[in-house]
Amino acid sequence: MNQYPRWAYLAIGLVLLLGTIYALPNVYGSDPALQLSARRAAPIDAALIERVGAVLSDKGVTAKDIALDGNRVAIRFASIADRKAASDALEQAIGEQYVIALNLLSAMPRWLAAIGGKQMYMGLDLRGGVHFLMQVDTKAVIKQTEDRFVAELRTALREAKVRYKAVAVEPGGGVGVQFDDAEALESGRSLVNRDFPDLILDKGASTDTSLRLILSESYLREVQESALEQNLTTLRNRVNELGVAEPVIQRQGATRIVVELPGIEDPAEAKEIIGSTATLEFRMVDLNGSVQDAVEGRIPVTSALFYERNGGPVLLNKRVMLTGESIIDASSGLEQQSGQPAVFVTLDGDGGRRFRNATRDEIGKPMAVLYIEHVKGKPVQEVISIATIRDQLGQRFQITGLDSADEARNLALLLRAGALAAPIEIVQESTVGPSLGQDNIDVGLRSVMFGLALVVLFMLVYYQVFGLIANIAVTFNLVLLVALLSALQATLSMPGIAGIALTIGMAVDANVLINERIREELRNGNTPQASIFAGYERAFSSIADGNLTTLIAGIVLFNFGTGPVRGFAVTLCLGIVTSMFTAIWCTRALVNLIYGGNKRITRLAIG
Repeated sequence: MNQYPRWAYLAIGLVLLLGTIYALPNVYGSDPALQLSARRAAPIDAALIERVGAVLSDKGVTAKDIALDGNRVAIRFASIADRKAASDALEQAIGEQYVIALNLLSAMPRWLAAIGGKQMYMGLDLRGGVHFLMQVDTKAVIKQTEDRFVAELRTALREAKVRYKAVAVEPGGGVGVQFDDAEALESGRSLVNRDFPDLILDKGASTDTSLRLILSESYLREVQESALEQNLTTLRNRVNELGVAEPVIQRQGATRIVVELPGIEDPAEAKEIIGSTATLEFRMVDLNGSVQDAVEGRIPVTSALFYERNGGPVLLNKRVMLTGESIIDASSGLEQQSGQPAVFVTLDGDGGRRFRNATRDEIGKPMAVLYIEHVKGKPVQEVISIATIRDQLGQRFQITGLDSADEARNLALLLRAGALAAPIEIVQESTVGPSLGQDNIDVGLRSVMFGLALVVLFMLVYYQVFGLIANIAVTFNLVLLVALLSALQATLSMPGIAGIALTIGMAVDANVLINERIREELRNGNTPQASIFAGYERAFSSIADGNLTTLIAGIVLFNFGTGPVRGFAVTLCLGIVTSMFTAIWCTRALVNLIYGGNKRITRLAIG
């Protein structure tokens, strides 16, 4: 009676040992650090590490460690002051080639990292970071949509041979179409009704030779909703591609987006991370204008001057044939004929149709690919490829003229991140410094430790040896919970700490039920061994019912809550699992070792 098989003791011991090991990384804290990630095709290699070391040495800044961390370089420092000096020095030396982000990196030993040890992610209120509230410019969405319809209407009217004088966006909104005569107007009206169901005729503003078309309400809502969702996706991709840990990017209301980046302390750097993406514009090369005249300032009104990667000037038409917002996929590889690096681009259906129409009459002429990236808030525009259109282009095509396979891969990655469907403006920003985050951590830890100390003292006095066993179980429950949060990389916030405190109480509650049940069996005259067995068996259903109902509540909170509510729900649900394991099986194993087997026990030290 009251004896586990040997494999059960080994299994429980192994779980506790692994939990202790994987909770250890959180003991070591974090180092102030800088992370360097490449812009475009800038190399991340050992030569960069040497260059960084030389820059820091010249400025008299000492780094604890400089090492490659995936596709970034991680630089650790002993103090925030050293990191600030290093950031300023590197910004001057290599800031144009690399994104330099402030961060905190775990200080755990390498052997822990080698076996997969990880620290818990800290929320914004604990780790510090930046918070942005962004407003999506829905008026710009409408303007972009109307501009697109202007281009499509012109193409459709030309193809249908309907004579018109002008197609343009009206000053008060909507699209105005001027026809040559009433007959052309009727033909145009039929074409619009047939091919453009999302445009509605404004009869009050139309005349015998003109039509005013406005977007339908349903289509307008759909476009605005789509723009907001695309902006959300794009922002997530931008942040994820640059390796920011556990960002919060979510919608707020109809036109706003919340972005939180834990561990990032400089709002300017965070803005740069959010804006660090690329898009493309496809334009025809202006063969009629003089490049030399354009360089000297005499630029034709229909053209614009840009520069190639080697610094050579290029004159391009202002008309944009296609933008990056129509790109739905981009992958890197090698061009079949020349073996040169290339990016293979796939457009959405509408973009493919427009690109076919735009290139149909341009066969035999050179087309340029204009690469646009925002660096430090300023657009950097560069012609990366000029190629002659050999055939009408469609939904799938390739971009060549890149220097290396790494550059092709980086360009494809940035293009997949996409372009914003509508401009966004930061209407609110705030920074939680690491010192305030540390204060929150200290307060949270004190509350947990104070509550734990009171519980331990009560259990020890009231239940004696069984109270000591319960205290050991509660301690391991806390260790296992921290290990699970670390392994799952769940984000811990102040509400999460509240969930941990609640978990401690629930774990002790289970032991109280077991101990009281054992005492009741002893009062009924049962032997100590039989009382232990009956106490655990009969208390299990009550413990399971109580924890199951709480688990259901936690799952509901996780599914329907956001932000801090989900953080509380995660720790609560995980805490229920660990408390069930420690309060029932771990304590039973210890009780069996002390009192179980063939031992003759006349009295239990249970208060």
